[in-house]
Amino acid sequence: MQTVNGLKVRLKKSIWTFINVLPIIVGMLLVTSLVVTLFPDQVTAGLFGNGALLDSLLAASIGSIAAAHPLASYLLGGELLAGGAGLITLTALLVTWVTVGIVQLPAEALMLGTRFAVYRNLISFIAAIAISFLTVYSLQLLGFA
Repeated sequence: MQTVNGLKVRLKKSIWTFINVLPIIVGMLLVTSLVVTLFPDQVTAGLFGNGALLDSLLAASIGSIAAAHPLASYLLGGELLAGGAGLITLTALLVTWVTVGIVQLPAEALMLGTRFAVYRNLISFIAAIAISFLTVYSLQLLGFA
């Protein structure tokens, strides 16, 4: 009988936690949808082409803000590649798109703690830049790029 009562208490707490987090999740989804809708219109030929490091920093910054489904980032990356963007730039964009979430930061901070959320995003951002260079240089070393 105690396990049933304990289960009811945990279920009630879970429901209240979900209700409290729901406005943040809805806001996060709305902002993400807005950013994803506006993002392709902002990308022009003049946006990239300032060198690998600056381009990767810019792409990583954009990818950090425009968090969405990974499939959308692959499609956008293909269009940017066809438009002349470099592989390092695209890799930084794709990695941060999936791993860094500035838009989701309030929800992540609420659920996991502010310090953890900020450090995780910062480390993921820096790692994405390093990964973009290492990936492209590895592909060049192997003769694939």
